Amino acid sequence: MNAFRRTFGFINQHPLAKRHLIKSYLRFIFWQFRSRIYFGLIKVHFLEKTYFLAKKGLTGLTGNIYTGLHEFNDMGFLLHFLRSGDTFFDVGANVGSYTLLASSVCKAKSISFEPIPQTYDILKQNIELNKIVHLVQAENKGVGKEVGNLKFTTNGDTTNHVLIGDDGNTAAVNVPVVTLDGYYPSSKPALLKIDVEGFETEVLNGASSILQDNCLKAIIIELIGGGAQYGYDENEIHLKLLDLSFKSYTYDPITRALKELQSIRNSNTIYIRDLAFVEKRLNEAKPFEIFNEKI
Repeated sequence: MNAFRRTFGFINQHPLAKRHLIKSYLRFIFWQFRSRIYFGLIKVHFLEKTYFLAKKGLTGLTGNIYTGLHEFNDMGFLLHFLRSGDTFFDVGANVGSYTLLASSVCKAKSISFEPIPQTYDILKQNIELNKIVHLVQAENKGVGKEVGNLKFTTNGDTTNHVLIGDDGNTAAVNVPVVTLDGYYPSSKPALLKIDVEGFETEVLNGASSILQDNCLKAIIIELIGGGAQYGYDENEIHLKLLDLSFKSYTYDPITRALKELQSIRNSNTIYIRDLAFVEKRLNEAKPFEIFNEKI
């Protein structure tokens, strides 16, 4: 019952779903019924001609079923910003929500990193389902400041993370780790998304060349305090990106307006460099359609 309350609270506060509450509730109810009578992966329409495979418990995807776009502001930014010919790095891709939007909808090239083997397998199936194998380089690897191996939890769905030391978690797997700079300069991302449950500092420490290249215009990064478990102060990430000429923003896809933030906030944040270039793209982007609403 508490899970239902949380989900309804999420829908009621969601920037798009709250404008279409009846449709959102009906989507939620239909999915609950459908996922309880079929336990395998179910093909679900996402956006335009894009689909994904989902099942009960895959929270990285099921939020999209209820609301259209789970992380509406950030996903809307990606959809308005990316173009065919761009490169997108999806660090912590999970089962592929952002990758599908980038490569199936926007037709950009994606390099998508997902360390957990079971999750990576569904990511690969979603890539194949949408016939974008030619646009997506999927890597069953973690990302850090140096090449090596790290142990990851495997029983946390979207909250799987790097294990430092032995915390008694038996549901863990050793994963090869790479650096983002290892893919540079053959690949130069225009947009970088990092969602690695507190390991963001390590990812950025292995991406110095990419961060200094002005081809990188924007970063979507989760900063919710998770770095503390690894001894990192995430305010240092904020300061580091400011030093690299980025500034932090929120984005409203409905009005296509960016709002500059004056300090770090406890949530996903969009960092932008070359504001004029980015705003031009956002304003000129073709609309996408959800709930029969063009955005």
